[in-house]
Amino acid sequence: MHTKKAIVIGSGIGGMATAIRLTVQGFAVNVYEKNSYPGGKLAAFEKDGYQFDAGPSLFTQPQNIEELFTLANEPMEKYFSYQPVDIACKYFYEDGKIVHAYTDAVLFSKELQEQLGEAPAAVTDYLKQSEKIYENIGTVFLNHSLHKRKTWFHKRIFKALSTVKPGLLFQTLNKHNQHHFTSPKTVQLFNRFATYNGSNPYKAPGMLSLIPHLELNQGTFYPKGGMISITNAMYQLAKDKGVTFHFDSPVQRIIHHEGTVRGVVVHHENIEADIVVSNGDAYFTYKNLLCNAKKAEKILRQERSSSAVIFYWGMNKTYPQLQLHNIFFSNDYKKEFENIFVNKQLFSDPTIYVNITSKMEMSQAPEGKENWFVMVNAPANTGQDWQSNKEILRGIVTEKLSRVLGEDIAAEITTEQTLDPVMIESQTSSYMGSLYGTSSNSKLAAFLRHPNFSSTIKGLYFCGGSVHPGGGIPLCLKSAKIVSELVADDTKKRRH
Repeated sequence: MHTKKAIVIGSGIGGMATAIRLTVQGFAVNVYEKNSYPGGKLAAFEKDGYQFDAGPSLFTQPQNIEELFTLANEPMEKYFSYQPVDIACKYFYEDGKIVHAYTDAVLFSKELQEQLGEAPAAVTDYLKQSEKIYENIGTVFLNHSLHKRKTWFHKRIFKALSTVKPGLLFQTLNKHNQHHFTSPKTVQLFNRFATYNGSNPYKAPGMLSLIPHLELNQGTFYPKGGMISITNAMYQLAKDKGVTFHFDSPVQRIIHHEGTVRGVVVHHENIEADIVVSNGDAYFTYKNLLCNAKKAEKILRQERSSSAVIFYWGMNKTYPQLQLHNIFFSNDYKKEFENIFVNKQLFSDPTIYVNITSKMEMSQAPEGKENWFVMVNAPANTGQDWQSNKEILRGIVTEKLSRVLGEDIAAEITTEQTLDPVMIESQTSSYMGSLYGTSSNSKLAAFLRHPNFSSTIKGLYFCGGSVHPGGGIPLCLKSAKIVSELVADDTKKRRH
């Protein structure tokens, strides 16, 4: 009996999750990865005794991963464990104000009242509305293909559409937040959630107000061993279920004939498959693997998401005033986003994110020291001088952190590594180094994202951050589920 063969291009989180799901469906799955390691952006490295997660640092919606283990009929605790974090993030403002974003709505509303003078009811009402938008709209549009007719006849679609108030589509997230809150600092705090998919809160729609629900209502978590433990767990699960991985094996071309996928070319060898799933950037897939310049150019008409400059610093001491997640806000948030998306430049007063996993596990750094992951939002690469930019930015970041924390930060950096948009593109094949593919800086952005399937080549599918429903770990895992369901439906149709 012929065993159906599936090839997954790329072993990012979306690719591995797709491989696991297809294996459960009965496919013999081979994953081809250009790097020597799995995980894509969700990687890690060690330097001078400090452990660093290289990419994504926020863990929400663990149910997406739990679902994979349930589907595979394997006990998750054998592979992976995590714990809730009481404070989602600690926010520092230039005027000395500090806000702890508790994952308890009552505590958080009280904190915003005490620190920023925000009415508690405004906060709790906003979070309830965020939950309602997510449950009624998000769960339909993020869990199903927007490009299949049956989605629009889903039993929950009418309830979802009735929940879509005009302001969620036609007002920006900033306007939406200004309508709800009186303190500009609270508005800035909730505007920040647009950056979770690389967007500009002064352009992106109010619909993004559903994102706070994931972090503040559903909860923020820490995976034991750091974020790399997610990659390790999924990689091991995939292997245990029979997935075969081929590292240092970049796919050179996707083979298709008469509108049907036939396989791929790797190391100049044709490898046949019944279906092919690209976990690579959609732009690169069309440009390099399908040699379809016209389609690649069409994808480029959509604005790219933001990128990042990251400093990995081994610090020579501990900082009790910091949490796992910390934000040091810009004093002019709107100007910062104008610089990123309009001027394509780094801002002279950037918002700085500092993640410190040794706060949760002291073994992540030498005794009495801390591992800092310091990130600044940056424009996608258009040819900027990143080496010069990084040197200037390092001075700006150390000066700002030293000023706010009242300590000489630069003097305590004992080891350092950096990452910039050019390096991100080189290591992860994310075009222009954009972290989330395309931005959500328009009301139609969700509908313009590339679908999870090809409309012209049968058997070709897409998962990961550059396609529907978007970037970030939760959405990449959702894209894998959408792909597996599309494959199941298409397989059933072929049988009939």
